[in-house]
Amino acid sequence: MEDLSDDQLVSAFKALGHPTRLAILGWLKDGNSFPPQDRPADEVGVCLKHIQARANVSQSTASQFMATLQRADLVICTRIGQFSHYRRNERTIAKLGEAIGGDI
Repeated sequence: MEDLSDDQLVSAFKALGHPTRLAILGWLKDGNSFPPQDRPADEVGVCLKHIQARANVSQSTASQFMATLQRADLVICTRIGQFSHYRRNERTIAKLGEAIGGDI
């Protein structure tokens, strides 16, 4: 597995530097801890509206949080109709864990 560049590491750590974004990444580890959806969370991810509700933030703030995590390649977005669903990018998270010498 290819190592993350210094720029990728900085981007990931900046994205995780906000407590709510860090919490969201943790919540997404078990997508089934969110309310049921039409499609299973482990297949398409968790709908932004569920992330927003759990984080108790506005839709625009939730979107900004997820955009930051996505730019850092920590989450993957799948669009289904008008809704965005997010799941963890386990490949990048594993690389990040290797870079700091442990699991995240």
